[in-house]
Amino acid sequence: MSAKVGILGAGFIGRIHATCLRRDPRVTLVGVADVVPAAARRLADEAGVPAMDGLEALIDAGAQAVFVCTPNARHVEPVLAALEAGLHVFSEKPMATSLDGARQIRDAAARARGAYQIGFNRRFSNVYRFARQRIEEGRITPRLAQMKHNRGELVQPPWTGDPAVTGGYLYETPVHLFDMGRYLFGEVVAVAGAARQSVYRELDGFVMLFTFASGVVASVTSVAHTSWFFPYERVEIYGDHCTVVTEELERAWFAPGMREQVEAIDCFHMTFEEKWGYLAEDRLFIDTVLGERPPAVTAEDGYRATELVEATYRAARTGQPVALPLGG
Repeated sequence: MSAKVGILGAGFIGRIHATCLRRDPRVTLVGVADVVPAAARRLADEAGVPAMDGLEALIDAGAQAVFVCTPNARHVEPVLAALEAGLHVFSEKPMATSLDGARQIRDAAARARGAYQIGFNRRFSNVYRFARQRIEEGRITPRLAQMKHNRGELVQPPWTGDPAVTGGYLYETPVHLFDMGRYLFGEVVAVAGAARQSVYRELDGFVMLFTFASGVVASVTSVAHTSWFFPYERVEIYGDHCTVVTEELERAWFAPGMREQVEAIDCFHMTFEEKWGYLAEDRLFIDTVLGERPPAVTAEDGYRATELVEATYRAARTGQPVALPLGG
C-alpha cells in the first residue's frame, strides 16, 4: 500500500520531513505547498514533486495526509481545514499557540475521519528512549529531576525573535522539554517559578519548578540567549542511589548504583534525522495513515503541552503557583 502525502510549509522542518518521507517506500509525495512560491519551488525541486500554493492544491493532487510545517502561530487554521476535509494530519509542534486553539484542534481530531499526530520528535530519539526504558523496567524510580533546554539566540532565522510568529519563546523551543517531562514523569499538577526579559522583546529566561502527579519534582530552566553552549539540552533524573543523564540528542548514561557499572549510549554516528527522532516519528505516522496503529503522539498530548506552556507563562507573570489542569 502507498500513502499519498503533501507537505504544507517548505522551511527547515518541511525539508526534514520531506527527507524522511522520501526514505519510506510506502510514501508517494504529491507536492509541496508554501505561501512563498520560491520556497515551495526550492523544496519541491529537491523532492522531485510539483510546487503548490496551499492546502487545497495538495488535496486536489490526491493527498490522503498532510504534514503541517507552517510557523507556530499558523497551525490551527490549516490543521482544522485538513481534518474537516478528511485528511490524516501530522502537525509540527506546537499544537497551537493558545489554549483555545489547542482545544479546537483536540475537539476536531476527536470527531475527524482522519488521524492527528503532533510532532514531538524527541520522544523517538535514542537518548530519551534510553531514559524511558530504564524507568519502565523499574531500574530507576524518579524522585527528582533537573531539566534544561536553552536556545543560543533568537536571531537566525529572524522570525524566531518575533512572538507574533512563534507564539512566544516557550512555544518555539522549551515546549519540547515540557512534553518530555510528561513523557518521562506523567502529568504536571503544579507550576511555580520566575522569568525575566533580558535580551529580546519578550520573556526570554525561565527558572521553574514542576510538580508531577507521580510525586516527581523537577527544576526546569530555559534561556534564549546562551550562544549554543554545549549541551544546551540536558536532563538529569535522580532515583534511589541511581541517576540517568542525557546530553542533547548525542548521548546518555545510566548509573544504576554507587558501585555498579555505568551504562551508556552514544548517538554521534547516527544521521540527524535518526538521532533526533524524525525518521521514527514519520514512519509511525505513515503506519497510522495505512491503518496499522493509532497515532504515536495524540491530540491530547498536544493539548497538555500547550496547557503547560500557558501555565508556565501565567506562573512567571503573576509570581504565583498555578495548578493544572487549567480551568475554562
